[in-house]
Amino acid sequence: MARNEWINSYLEAILDVGTSNKKRFESNSKIVQKLGDMNRKDPQEKVFSPIKYFVEEVVNSFDESDLYKTWIKVIATRNTRERSNRLENICWRIWHLARKKKQIVWDDGIRLSKRRDEREQGRNDAEEDLSELSEGEKEKSDVVTALEPPRDNMMMPRIRSEMQIWSEDDKSSRNLYIVLISMHGLVRGENMELGRDSDTGGQVKYVVELARALANTEGVHRVDLLTRQISSPEVDSSYGEPVEMLSCPPEGSGSCGSYIIRIPCGSRDKYIPKESLWPHIHEFVDGALNHIVDIARSLGEQVNGGKPIWPYVIHGHYADAGEVAAHLAGTLNVPMVLTGHSLGRNKFEQLLKQGRNTREDINKTYKIMRRIEAEELSLDAAEMVVTSTRQEIEAQWGLYDGFDIKLERKLRVRRRRGVSCFGRYMPRMVVIPPGMDFSYVLTQDSQDADADLKSLIGPDRNQIKKPVPPIWSEIMRFFTNPHKPTILALSRPDPKKNVTTLLKAFGECQPLRELANLTLILGNRDDIEEMSNSSSVVLMNVLKLIDQYDLYGQVAYPKHHKQSEVPDIYRLAAKTKGVFINPALVEPFGLTLIEAAAYGLPIVATKNGGPVDIVKALNNGLLVDPHDQQAISDALLKLVANKHLWSECRKNGLKNIHRFSWPEHCRNYLSHVEHCRNRHPTSSLDIMKVPEEPISDSLGDVDDISLRFSMDGDFKLNGEVDASARQRKLVNAITQMNSMKGGSPSVLYSPGRRQMLFVITVDSYDDNGDIKANLEDIIKNVMKTAGLTSGKGKIGFVLATGSSVQEVGEMAKRYLINLEEFDAVVCNSGSEIYYPWRDMEVDADYEAHVEYKWPGESIRSVILRLACTEPETEEDITEYTSACSTRCYAISVKQGVETRRVDDLRQRLRMRGLRCNMVYTHAATRLNVIPLCASRLQAVRYLLIRWGIDMTKSVLFVGEKGDTDYEDLLGGLHKTIILKGAVGCDSEKLLRSEENFKREDVVPRDSPNISYVEENGGPPEILSALEAYGIK
Repeated sequence: MARNEWINSYLEAILDVGTSNKKRFESNSKIVQKLGDMNRKDPQEKVFSPIKYFVEEVVNSFDESDLYKTWIKVIATRNTRERSNRLENICWRIWHLARKKKQIVWDDGIRLSKRRDEREQGRNDAEEDLSELSEGEKEKSDVVTALEPPRDNMMMPRIRSEMQIWSEDDKSSRNLYIVLISMHGLVRGENMELGRDSDTGGQVKYVVELARALANTEGVHRVDLLTRQISSPEVDSSYGEPVEMLSCPPEGSGSCGSYIIRIPCGSRDKYIPKESLWPHIHEFVDGALNHIVDIARSLGEQVNGGKPIWPYVIHGHYADAGEVAAHLAGTLNVPMVLTGHSLGRNKFEQLLKQGRNTREDINKTYKIMRRIEAEELSLDAAEMVVTSTRQEIEAQWGLYDGFDIKLERKLRVRRRRGVSCFGRYMPRMVVIPPGMDFSYVLTQDSQDADADLKSLIGPDRNQIKKPVPPIWSEIMRFFTNPHKPTILALSRPDPKKNVTTLLKAFGECQPLRELANLTLILGNRDDIEEMSNSSSVVLMNVLKLIDQYDLYGQVAYPKHHKQSEVPDIYRLAAKTKGVFINPALVEPFGLTLIEAAAYGLPIVATKNGGPVDIVKALNNGLLVDPHDQQAISDALLKLVANKHLWSECRKNGLKNIHRFSWPEHCRNYLSHVEHCRNRHPTSSLDIMKVPEEPISDSLGDVDDISLRFSMDGDFKLNGEVDASARQRKLVNAITQMNSMKGGSPSVLYSPGRRQMLFVITVDSYDDNGDIKANLEDIIKNVMKTAGLTSGKGKIGFVLATGSSVQEVGEMAKRYLINLEEFDAVVCNSGSEIYYPWRDMEVDADYEAHVEYKWPGESIRSVILRLACTEPETEEDITEYTSACSTRCYAISVKQGVETRRVDDLRQRLRMRGLRCNMVYTHAATRLNVIPLCASRLQAVRYLLIRWGIDMTKSVLFVGEKGDTDYEDLLGGLHKTIILKGAVGCDSEKLLRSEENFKREDVVPRDSPNISYVEENGGPPEILSALEAYGIK
């Protein structure tokens, strides 16, 4: 509830009831007394107040609406005895709530303890494999140790590398293409609506400015910032524009500049908060792939002789964009970088400690488990993680299964020495503070260091000597004396920003009130009641505190401001010789602190998070405990009252601010990216070019000759392939092959000529895990349906299964299925691709494509041990040798034997530095352990890009259930047709535990891309489903 005024009155009544009731209350307040003592600086000065404790610790932690109703009945009761009984009842209910809170904290403690033990076991297992060093390695270790100077044990030691700082002198011809992704919120280049909601904050400004700064860096050809397209009437129409140019390159530079690219996903006419975007991740991935492929082709034609220019790096911001970047990087085989901004696991632990909600309630509200898994997946795929501070590495990323600071250091040492890591990987954590453009700030504002507001306005604020910005007038109208120093706080109205504690500190410190004014810039609002619940509660509390402390004429809280007016707000505070404060409970970085310093403002900041590093670098302010009102008021008073200290802080801030400039940021960023690319595979994805001449409908036996000749043919001056030269080479090659074979050319089909793919991914197995006979009928029905459409001859077929290629061949013989009718067969859950039109030749390029981070032989002993839940079941879980391959380790599971779920296995492997994808298949009788970047969906994406087919031009046929990768097949831009009754036994029970996220967090409800065909439906029913998608 927002209104808690009644609490004080009924607690006063409780304390006045009498000694008997008071004793009962005190008997249950011993723990409360201890909590009060913990925060007491001087026991004689502070006396524990049960009223204050209840208001701040109990009521704010629980839904007290039922207590409020009871209190209404109490105050309406005239009978003294009945009134006392009801008050006593309320006391016991309060005690029960306190016990409930303690139980939540206790359960959380047990969970964390268990997880710590698992992490320790994982680290020990990894270190056992890495512990043996050769004599040569030991000698190297001794030399390195001797060279390294002593370090502070409290700091993470830095490993020296051969990384070179990015130099613009020799990079001008690189033509780099960089992709940034920030999926949620309202993103645009101008007039950013920062603070409009919890999704549109500092991250939006950061990614926009990063895109501009990178585009202005020598050697970078183009930067794309991908975000979600929003065409909702709730927001400005600019968020529905597909493309927005952020920066126009200088004429003659040859650069393309930077752009915001808005990708449609989810409901286009609805603004979706980030907690509800998870089911639309794959849709965004497919849309992004379509865009990137188009741009890669276009850039290749412009500056690379027709060869596609793939992204130099794909950088995901926040958990949702991190998962998108992981899928894109895996599909395109390019390095991925991650910036978390704020982390789900850290938030989850903080919410549990508060004791307000249970684990289930938190997960339901914030989709926190889905977010954490996205962050873990991002860590799996990331080559590098960019953080703002060292504290973020140690205190926040250290909470994740996928990162262990000790193991990461050990692996980095081994890689530097060229020693095997046994398939273990940890992402590289690098600290690169966000940047700012200070050129305009420094030239104008540093020169006015001694000027004050009196040079612009007289003693009466209406006496304007010089024109002032409109926002100044808007702020100064609140003040009785606008010439007093301004204490400025700028943030969105979020409880985590701790604005109410700042107001209390200001209101209770009379000397500070006499010396300074307080300006609160808390986003934009029209009507408080129409804002989100958390924002409205914060603003209502601000208004109440202003009234409670009678701060009228001393506090400004304007309703509106433009993003372009923020510099003027900083300038106003600097003109009055004021102070900027960020009192957030935890601040991941603190970009506003750097902005304030750039305008010459000393700062007071929370000691929790990034501000520690900022204040250390700038030496321009003080750190405080955000929970300590007295410390906040003392720090502010110290800076406001001591003009010499104020001047020194201002001077230090302006002198050191260059450390946070965008050019410096981009140089560090590109240097680290180039360094991590040296460890990343260099193979890139080729796109097949389709011959324009209809020589035949088949080039299958020519071994992809269309691709080779389209890439190796004669080029015109504009970079296009000479069609006549290409045609001559094709005809000569076919003629030569015919003469060698002594026959006519085979006329079958060429994947490069397909315009659509039908992918059969039905996991049809019986109780024993054997392939059912109905798969034959499904295949024939799908192919027959394709023949009824107008796209006959232009539709290709792909079979995607969890079986090995040998099993697929045996199945084809048993059920008389002609595999040559398929363009490709995806085997072992997406780890291998075979081409029947090449005599079932394996796609070696795809094998190399998914090899990255594949532990190979190192996974065998580990996975067999971890898959068992009990030691006695080890004999029932064995290696399935006939299904194993270079990119798949198959395990046979005896029917009925209990094994660990996929989420549990993935967690334990992550703790050991092993990055794999795992799929239970064949009715849960087999576990396929495959490379991280391999899956059936990724294999389909690979084929679509390779063959130049749009993501929307594919149809996946699935059952109502299937293997544990079934959910991945349902999302995306492809069309999905679910064949009811096609699957008998599935493996999905082994996907994840009940306490994890749900299917609705992965697959969108009522997706327009999913349709059903009733049981026993044949070609007419399938054709009807296709026609609903416009496929006729």
